[in-house]
Amino acid sequence: MSFLFWLPALIIALAVHEYSHARVADELGDPTPRAAGRLTLNPLAHIDPIGTIALLLFHFGWGKPVPIDPYNLRNPRRDQALIALAGPLSNFLVAIAFSLAYFLSGKFLPLSSEPILYVIFSTIVVMNLGLGLFNLIPVGPLDGTKIVGGLLSSQAAAEWEETTSRFGIIILLLLFLPLPGSGGRSLLDLTFSPILRFLFGLLFPASPGVV
Repeated sequence: MSFLFWLPALIIALAVHEYSHARVADELGDPTPRAAGRLTLNPLAHIDPIGTIALLLFHFGWGKPVPIDPYNLRNPRRDQALIALAGPLSNFLVAIAFSLAYFLSGKFLPLSSEPILYVIFSTIVVMNLGLGLFNLIPVGPLDGTKIVGGLLSSQAAAEWEETTSRFGIIILLLLFLPLPGSGGRSLLDLTFSPILRFLFGLLFPASPGVV
């Protein structure tokens, strides 16, 4: 049953995330995402086949990266950082919007106290928070790499990009490996989960009679 809730929520979160990258790139002068058909909220335009299979098998997946041509940008380093930031930021905004929608609906719709609606809205909130937080990790190919690069000098940014592109996948794999003596939990889980729970608690505290 939980699969029926979190899968659509994650697909929505991925579509919003990738669309936001495309929209900001388009606004900053790069027509590449528009030409690639990525300037849409249609999830089919943003789903990556391998990422979808991983999603079904491991409950972890990814969307199709939005193509960006930095030569079309006026300030490539700064603009790429803004494009990268747009993805996680959009997920946080969606999480806030659905949190507000749920609790405001409680003033007008008695059905908002139904457990099924709480599960639907809370799942969308946690999925968007999770995707946004995960992509802020400064490890290639995640958005955090470009965001950090935009804050560095040109030389430091180039060295940062080279290092993260070379070792990023290896670091990501290490983050997912279970740590000895941790009960099977990974470093990512130990550091990521408390932050996610804290933010979720701020946006979606348990409703009386529901949880």
